[in-house]
Amino acid sequence: MTQEPSTLYAKLLGETAAITWKELEPFFAKGALLWVDPALDLIAAAEAVATDDGQKVAAWLTADEVAKLSETRALDLFERDPELWAVVVSPWILIQERATK
Repeated sequence: MTQEPSTLYAKLLGETAAITWKELEPFFAKGALLWVDPALDLIAAAEAVATDDGQKVAAWLTADEVAKLSETRALDLFERDPELWAVVVSPWILIQERATK
């Protein structure tokens, strides 16, 4: 049995886009970036943040699957310049490295 995506999920999916690290650097400087582990669904994480689903978000934070972007990870992204996905859930921008095939 498959579950239909919520309206918010569909809206967030439509607002998700590829982005470069260079475009994200100013937001990192402001402390506005949240890293989403590639094993998680970026849109599901954004939906949980947007709906204030504290239980899900707290579990991900505890497991380090969602975290404020660290300086170490930012340096790694700067050096490697991988393809990234981003979606805005104000005041945050959730980012995730695109899966490689």
